[in-house]
Amino acid sequence: MRVVLDTNVLVSGLLSPFKAPGEIVRMSSSGTLQLCYDVRILSEYSDVLRRSKFNLRADHVNALLDQIKTGGHHATGVPLKKALPDPSDEPFLEIAVAGKASCLITGNLKHYPHADCQGITVLSPSDFLLFYRKQLK
Repeated sequence: MRVVLDTNVLVSGLLSPFKAPGEIVRMSSSGTLQLCYDVRILSEYSDVLRRSKFNLRADHVNALLDQIKTGGHHATGVPLKKALPDPSDEPFLEIAVAGKASCLITGNLKHYPHADCQGITVLSPSDFLLFYRKQLK
């Protein structure tokens, strides 16, 4: 299943591995989920994960980014039909559309108003896990 992970979910998953975001990160690492990305998303992941406040080892960050590149789905986004409230969120939705992702997973649902999402399902981490489990039935 192809998905787009907002940076906040990736960070939360690494910092709280036993909560919903952590399970999603494990699913992507195991190949159960295929992360859609482009250079903008990888750059943001890299910049945020390397912040000293998260205290993540550089070699672990590099390994994670390499895994996303090799196991993920690179897509080329096009500008959205309608701007989002926060322009820094637009690459995630653009890549979800271009990569034909099943959904975009974020901890900031309000940043993605339903009417502006061009048919992409936007879910919180816990709602995504429910959605995923229903797909298995």
